[in-house]
Amino acid sequence: MRILLILFLSISIPVIIWWFWPEGTPSIKSDGSKAESSIQYIEIGGLEQCILVRSANINNPIILFLHGGPGMPLMYLAHEFQRPLEESFSVVQWDRRGAGKTFTRNLASKESMNVRQLIDDAYELIDILRNSYHKDKIVLVGHSFGTYLGSIMVKEKPELFEAYISIGQVVDEKKARVLQKDFIRKKALKYDRRDIIESMENKEGISLENWLFEFGGELKDSKSFLPLLWSGLKAPEYTLKDALNVGKGSSFSSYHMKYNVLENSIYEEIRDYSVPVYFLVGRSDYTTPHHLIVEYFNLINAPHKELIYFENSAHFPFYEEPEKFSRTLKKILLQET
Repeated sequence: MRILLILFLSISIPVIIWWFWPEGTPSIKSDGSKAESSIQYIEIGGLEQCILVRSANINNPIILFLHGGPGMPLMYLAHEFQRPLEESFSVVQWDRRGAGKTFTRNLASKESMNVRQLIDDAYELIDILRNSYHKDKIVLVGHSFGTYLGSIMVKEKPELFEAYISIGQVVDEKKARVLQKDFIRKKALKYDRRDIIESMENKEGISLENWLFEFGGELKDSKSFLPLLWSGLKAPEYTLKDALNVGKGSSFSSYHMKYNVLENSIYEEIRDYSVPVYFLVGRSDYTTPHHLIVEYFNLINAPHKELIYFENSAHFPFYEEPEKFSRTLKKILLQET
């Protein structure tokens, strides 16, 4: 009995401490007084939303990241890759309505969960950043669903952006699903998983995500999302409550999201970009299939366009190849800002 009590206390006490441990972000060492490392809650679109601003010098160019999901935050993975970027740029992570720390803070109405609202929120945030830090333009970086928003935003208001950097570009859901199913079918045959083929063919609209993970189409060297979860649990900006709410926010956002801006896909509707465009592509990505991204890339027009492969990545090159990712972004941004 005493051993069980000791075991219970040894587990429960650290968890209780972790639960109440306050949020925070590490300070940035800088020679001057221009450094900033802050978690801010600001009203955007009538809802208090969370942003993380980190910069060795706040006068540096601003990078705004748009996370994927639609409700899967990037802020809780930022510590894995963005520290080198903070030396030369002011990096802003934003947990949108229905996601991450914003979801923990307050629940958005179901009616507000639509693409038009998210884009209008983004424009409002960009205006806040431009006015607060005296910038005319920013660099926009989108990941996965964030590229769906990003492509529309760059098309609508190119004057706001120095450049657009896409990671795992969303192109066309129907075309992507055909490629995903073909990829899963080939892998299932290779590993004698005919049960997967049967489920995929007999259940219309079934989610493919677990099988994409199992066969390395989401993370090249992992069969599940657990490495991402473990990384998120180590994020200094996230409390235990925030981390546990990530899945809830993602489910809420996905279930209630309404697509009310484009009638057709990005592939069909957006072919012309008025700013420099960079597509960062994981060679093993089948979440946003890399073959489809290349096909779309070859169709678009832009003042400058470049496609950069990450050979050892699937859908998360900033997590799977963080050093190369940071080097690549630095190289791009130093020539565009």
